Amino acid sequence: MNREQAWELLNEYTTKDGLIKHALAVEAAMRAYAGRYGEDETAWGIVGLLHDFDYERYPSLDDHPMKGVEILRSKGLPQEWITAVAGHARHTGVKRESLMAKALFAVDELTGFVVAVALVRPSKKIADVKVTSVKKKMKDRAFAANVSREDIAQGAQELGVDLDEHIGFVINAMQGISDRLGL
Repeated sequence: MNREQAWELLNEYTTKDGLIKHALAVEAAMRAYAGRYGEDETAWGIVGLLHDFDYERYPSLDDHPMKGVEILRSKGLPQEWITAVAGHARHTGVKRESLMAKALFAVDELTGFVVAVALVRPSKKIADVKVTSVKKKMKDRAFAANVSREDIAQGAQELGVDLDEHIGFVINAMQGISDRLGL
């Protein structure tokens, strides 16, 4: 599957602007990490783009992301991609063993949190989001309460990167597509 086909699949299953933007943010972060680790940026980007493609239709924990995994498997995607998508959700119990899977888990919640931080800035621009701002907001449990701080911290740990470095890296990746994110 190439990026264009992945984009079509995402849009076939997802109509909500926020979910599309989340997919784009995760794609950008995944591509950036692939570049950092000398991995296939296109492949990692596609995995980021598709990780939640089934969520709008199948939002329950019983279904997401496993319904999407079934669809991706039927389309003949590589097993590494499928395992990464399955493992990005803690409740599936799928182990994150590949670097791709660890990166996907590490960036998923964080990208959403970075967007939330950007939206409360006076400028509403990701260019104005700093690591210190993200860390401060992480301490406020009422802020973006549905975002798991534990997953953010665990993701950085599994990936083997310092949390501050990880946050800065993801912010930087997202800044590269700020126009597409509306931020």
